[in-house]
Order: sequence, then structure tokens, then C-alpha cells
Amino acid sequence: MSSPDPLVAGSQRRQVRERALGLLYEAETKGIDMAELLSAQELPLEPYAHTLVTGVAEHQSDIDARLGELSDRWPVARMPALDRAILRLASFELSHSTDISVAVIINEAVELAHEYSTPGSAGFINGLLSQVATIVRPSGGDKEGE
Repeated sequence: MSSPDPLVAGSQRRQVRERALGLLYEAETKGIDMAELLSAQELPLEPYAHTLVTGVAEHQSDIDARLGELSDRWPVARMPALDRAILRLASFELSHSTDISVAVIINEAVELAHEYSTPGSAGFINGLLSQVATIVRPSGGDKEGE
């Protein structure tokens, strides 16, 4: 897994995550394969956004299985598509972008939920990702900053 571009600042990284979120959401809602969607993009995709969307696509079944185990009262298939995309994106980052702190990843996911999803989604996403973090980074694995 390639790590995030060290030259991408926090606010730019948020834009990259927003772009990745949009692509994940579009692929799911249109039923399009991620490779097909990426090949149709007219603007070049930032390297970290590409890593995120292809990583989520590659690991989606494992990510969904973990989310399903941790969210016993709310099956992944019943979650709003946007919430699923946010959870998948952040779960992938938690597992594979270990140079980014747990706090930053979860905070970014919560901010995306506040901005794009329903009022109750942010709390749900925060709680579920906190559980994911305890599994994929059992020693805390928290780095300073982004």
C-alpha cells in the first residue's frame, strides 16, 4: 500500500478524501466497477485518492464483514449508501494508512458525515470506526498529526 503523499496538506487531504468518497458513492449507486469508473474520469485522480478507491474496492468484502460484525443491530446492506462509503473509506485508511493517526482518520470521516449525510450518521460512524480502530490498531497505533 502506498502511503499518502507527504506533500498533501490536511485541507488538501480532505479534498482528496471528498473526491474518493464521491467516486465510491458513484460506483455503488450506479453499479459500476471501480476500474471502469476510474477509466472514465476526465480529470486526473490524485494519487492518494486513487489508492483509497482502489484499496476500498480490493478489500471491500473484508471491510464489510468487519463492519457487519461490529454493527450487529444495523447490517451493512441496510446502511445508507453514503454512510457505507464513508465507513469503507475510513476503515481502509485505518487498516492501511498507518502513518495517519486514528484520531485524524475518524475525525475526517465524522466531518464528511456532518457535511454530506444525515444528522444521526456522524455519531454512528464515529462509534463504529472507534471499534474498527481497536481491532486494526490494537496498540493504539496513533501517530502525531497527519
